[in-house]
Amino acid sequence: MTALKNDRFLRALLREPVDVTPVWMMRQAGRYLPEYRDIRAKAGDFLSLCKNTDFACEVTLQPLRRYALDAAILFSDILTIPDALGLGLYFEVGEGPKFHKTIRTAEDVAALPELKASSDLDYVMNAVAAIRSALGGQVPLIGFSGSPWTLATYMIEGGSSKDFRFSKQMMYAQPEVLHALLDHLADAVIDYLNAQIDAGAQAIQIFDSWGGALAHREYIEFSLNYMQKIVAGLKRENEGRKVPVILFTKGGGQWLEPMLATGADAFGLDWTTPLNVARQTLDGRAALQGNLDPATLYGSSATIEQAVKAMLDDAYAHGEKTGYVANLGHGITQWVDPAKPQVFIDTVHEYSVKYSG
Repeated sequence: MTALKNDRFLRALLREPVDVTPVWMMRQAGRYLPEYRDIRAKAGDFLSLCKNTDFACEVTLQPLRRYALDAAILFSDILTIPDALGLGLYFEVGEGPKFHKTIRTAEDVAALPELKASSDLDYVMNAVAAIRSALGGQVPLIGFSGSPWTLATYMIEGGSSKDFRFSKQMMYAQPEVLHALLDHLADAVIDYLNAQIDAGAQAIQIFDSWGGALAHREYIEFSLNYMQKIVAGLKRENEGRKVPVILFTKGGGQWLEPMLATGADAFGLDWTTPLNVARQTLDGRAALQGNLDPATLYGSSATIEQAVKAMLDDAYAHGEKTGYVANLGHGITQWVDPAKPQVFIDTVHEYSVKYSG
């Protein structure tokens, strides 16, 4: 494999010295870019875009041509696993992802097949290999998956949900059924992420998008414990260097202390947790990523610069010189002017020089 020209993202995750703070954006390949919309139109629908190796590679690389990002992230979707398990993923305009089948009973869980990611999701591995090759060592490639709890909510609800009625009903009325489903999904995620690492992913992020919807004890039991199982089952070294793992629970900044027990290298933050407080909580035991409100990018250049500088000041308030990756607190939205991320990224690189080791 080609040697990395820019590895500051990987180094920051492992709390090694960096020249400037690395930066990337969740959903950096997406609808805010006109060139993405062009490819999406050619593909015909979202799933076809994900399953076409050339298209998936192209849209992954598009933001890197515009911006001085320090990492690329595989273009795919967290719901590829439930789709491969036979639930029948589809997308309705304006309504988000939906499934033809739901998982509501012990019998439904027992009927789920075992995932063999290298064959069942070969199009994802083909995309990882193609992207890694096309990057030519420019920056590292991030692979990812949804967390078991987050995947389970979509499978139980049949799509997106605001109140997680059926998921929480299962959790409180039939916890053994939910545990069986989560355990099955944890095994699937381990296989899926290890296959991505084998195909060329150099870092891994687990998106626990709906962990913040849980009560504090239930978060530990039904979300964090299964992410800990995943981290323990992952290949942590490949091609002669460590493969860092990031856990991102949206709305989960209050659980940083128990998160440390997972053995993950870094934790993502949304915009609700003060970064200096989070750094103090971790006390150098793991890295952090985030936490700019994505809506900040609707503001003026001056507003964005001010917010980014404040975020960086918080990140390094306790004297650290690394262990931080700048990012948004969730994905960039489709309504952002493509000129605005440039301000975010450039400010991170230029202002963080003062804090570098």
